[in-house]
Amino acid sequence: MNRINRISAILIQLQSKKIVKAQEIADRFNISLRTVYRDISSLEEAGIPIYGEAGVGYSLVDGFKLPPVMFTREEAITFVTAEKLIERFTDYQTFKNYQTGLTKLKAVLQSTEKDYLNQIDKHLIVQKNDILPPPNFNQSNNVIQIILEGIAQHKCIDIEYHANYNLQFTTRTLESVGIYFSSNHWYLIAFCHLRNEYRTFRVDRIQKILVTAKNYTKDHPSLDNYLNSILKDEKDLFEVIIEVEKNCIMYLGDQKFYNGFVKQIEKEETVEMHFLSSSLEGFARWYIMFADRAKIITPTRLENRIQEIITGINKKLKSKI
Repeated sequence: MNRINRISAILIQLQSKKIVKAQEIADRFNISLRTVYRDISSLEEAGIPIYGEAGVGYSLVDGFKLPPVMFTREEAITFVTAEKLIERFTDYQTFKNYQTGLTKLKAVLQSTEKDYLNQIDKHLIVQKNDILPPPNFNQSNNVIQIILEGIAQHKCIDIEYHANYNLQFTTRTLESVGIYFSSNHWYLIAFCHLRNEYRTFRVDRIQKILVTAKNYTKDHPSLDNYLNSILKDEKDLFEVIIEVEKNCIMYLGDQKFYNGFVKQIEKEETVEMHFLSSSLEGFARWYIMFADRAKIITPTRLENRIQEIITGINKKLKSKI
């Protein structure tokens, strides 16, 4: 990227956030901080009102506006592609908000570019299929939007949640950390006041949600840090995948969380459950409680240990006969 294009891109970056740190600019364009300072100085000499404070960052003076930004054809195509993915993988309200924003984007395009995008739109489909069905969001549901609103305001949310393990509804007050997408589902990481610990909730199982007036009671790690902390001692953990009959899930209760539950994938008659456990012995003895209603996919050493425990049980039983 030549210097003129880079300076223009820096100006756009300054418009995208209230405050932009010099290091953010340097990282984005792979330039030194000295070069960032020179580019900012060039913008100021061109009459752009930039306010800078050491240790804080740069911001444009309030009230400064530029004419509508013109997008390249490639950028516009990317937005249309994202529209298909958002329709497929988010809630109804998020999709509608994105559509509204995309309409405004198209309004600043030239007529030839608008025609081009209309043609592309007809040839771009994110297929819905039976293997990976879209998340089960009701069309009146705007759960993701409300979660993000609570996070932005540092306000607690109240939810009514349908727990899969006991098929019951519970009411929770949560301090949201963030949401992430995995295995075709959105998940919410939050500090639960009811359990007094961090918990994971599947977003499509939230039946009712409300942002409250209650402020967060504690500082929370970023979503990245939280997810990384789960795996920071991965060398001491082992992955377990088991398949459990659906009518047995309700009996597992909260014990699954204490044994390193990560996620589950629903199948026709069973549920595939994934764990990261720190104790082979502990997991083996917990598994024996429902072993007749499940099977181990991996690891083999877990199967071997369970066989050893069962052999020991048989010996104890025979010695009393």
